[in-house]
Amino acid sequence: MTYKFGIDEVMTKITVLRDEFRHIHDDNPIEHLGSRLKSIDSILAKARRKGIPLTPEGVRENMFDVAGVRVTCSFVSDIYRVRDVLVGQRDLTVLEERDYIAHPKGNGYKSLHLIVQVPVFLSDRVEDVVVEIQLRTIAMDFWASLEHKIYYKYQRDVPGHLTDALRLAADVAATLDTTMERIHDEVRGLDGGPEPAETAETVATPRETLEAIMRTAQVTDEAFHDRRREG
Repeated sequence: MTYKFGIDEVMTKITVLRDEFRHIHDDNPIEHLGSRLKSIDSILAKARRKGIPLTPEGVRENMFDVAGVRVTCSFVSDIYRVRDVLVGQRDLTVLEERDYIAHPKGNGYKSLHLIVQVPVFLSDRVEDVVVEIQLRTIAMDFWASLEHKIYYKYQRDVPGHLTDALRLAADVAATLDTTMERIHDEVRGLDGGPEPAETAETVATPRETLEAIMRTAQVTDEAFHDRRREG
């Protein structure tokens, strides 16, 4: 229950931020907000896999993703914008930050993880609860959702041609994120907002951008079918 209460505390904080951005500021960086509480079966499986003692204390001290909150943003810049606001809140203590956007995992996974500690006020005590906050773009979240389903279906023993295809698909998602943010920046500049970070000389034309995405997607598709033929 304390993990559930920890999720509620973090969700309330982010919901307040989302409503403030929506009603007071010109743009809202938070597209979607969700949460999940790890099941007992998942906790037991991970404890056995990682050699974590099967005690409440062992889980609390060694497993930081029992309570999870996911924030989906439109653009990569929005992720860091939300991150900065959360880190600045006095009753949130950041225990660890894992930037898989700047340093993606080998399989192509991208996301920004914040392991935070939030106080939960119970009837007889205050308990500090660890919650993992994942911040992703829509493209990152789509990729991660598919990757999770594949790993679940194959019980983590995924065929090589699928892992290769996932890595290439991650490149497509990254290209899409970059392209959409450039378009967004250009539109904001036309509306009198802040000018794009890149000058017109360095920004690819729409045709060049589309061709780059299509080339990456074509490579992904060809590699996938090549590996299937080889298999």
